[in-house]
Amino acid sequence: MKYNVTIGIPIYNTVDCVQMSLMSALAQTYPSIEFLLVDDGSKDGSLAVVNRIIQNHNRKDDVRVLIHSENLGVSVSRNRIIDEAAGEYLFFMDSDDAIASNTIELMMQNVRRYNAEIVFGSYEKCEISGKKTLYQYPLLQFMKEDELASFAYRKYAGIQASSCNFLVKTSILRENQLRFIDTDYWEDLVFTFDLVTYISRAVFLPDITYSYKCRMNSLSHYHTRDRISKEEVMKNIKAINHLKDTTKSLCKKNYYPNRCFSIAMTDFFIVCNILKLRKVIRPPFNMAEMKSVLDHPSSFIKICTFRQAFVRNMLLFLLGKLPSFICVWIVWLIGKVKKLI
Repeated sequence: MKYNVTIGIPIYNTVDCVQMSLMSALAQTYPSIEFLLVDDGSKDGSLAVVNRIIQNHNRKDDVRVLIHSENLGVSVSRNRIIDEAAGEYLFFMDSDDAIASNTIELMMQNVRRYNAEIVFGSYEKCEISGKKTLYQYPLLQFMKEDELASFAYRKYAGIQASSCNFLVKTSILRENQLRFIDTDYWEDLVFTFDLVTYISRAVFLPDITYSYKCRMNSLSHYHTRDRISKEEVMKNIKAINHLKDTTKSLCKKNYYPNRCFSIAMTDFFIVCNILKLRKVIRPPFNMAEMKSVLDHPSSFIKICTFRQAFVRNMLLFLLGKLPSFICVWIVWLIGKVKKLI
């Protein structure tokens, strides 16, 4: 390939922060990088900002800008980046976030040192209030088949459920036809959740390589809004249902019970959030709809064979089989005790 790395950035109506994001990418100390930008039909002048930045930048010859005449969604933009990338390795970032200047250099050093297929960095989350929270991995290497997936599913939220802040071999995505599903909600969670099942050599770094900036109008920023459409929540549920479908082919893997538990727990948290935000979700969810979210990805017979996470999976399976009122009441009670609601 022409480049060692492609940094792929989907852009849609981020005129207030795309300069910060793009400049952090262009400031990388690593030399062999293609910067592949997809403007997804922005209407706020984001593309003009991008063009102004790259016009006289010393890396302008390494920048490609692809333009969608209308907004097709972030999944379409990321899939186009996968198809078009000229780098041996691919790094996604969002156009409202920033990366450290040595992010790619540090990750490529570990790619070469361990012959890694993927390298994850640690990150910081910057809230609207200015508060910063660090999410830091220990230094880890997984050098055998299924080790990364086992680590990712060992507990709920074992790794960051994001398509950003990791460097992955482009050929793995293409050869396994890994794509972002057609939704604007949790498409990155689904992508990463499935990606780890194809990786045999992975490295985790404790270095903070990525700054995730929370924005008021972010697709995932539920909790400061006074109205949430039911359709938006249903897209989250659709994403998790996709994971339930892809899980079926993994039933012989050692990590299958823990993957099932992670998915079932995500369903549980979705229902907790529906209950917590029930006053602002319109139209509202009824009891039967909330219960249906808790449909377990595995069967009773299969769970009975689990050597890992048997009790946790069985409890979540049985919870979803109770009458709607009792099922939702138990979720509410647990959510209150755990301060989730």
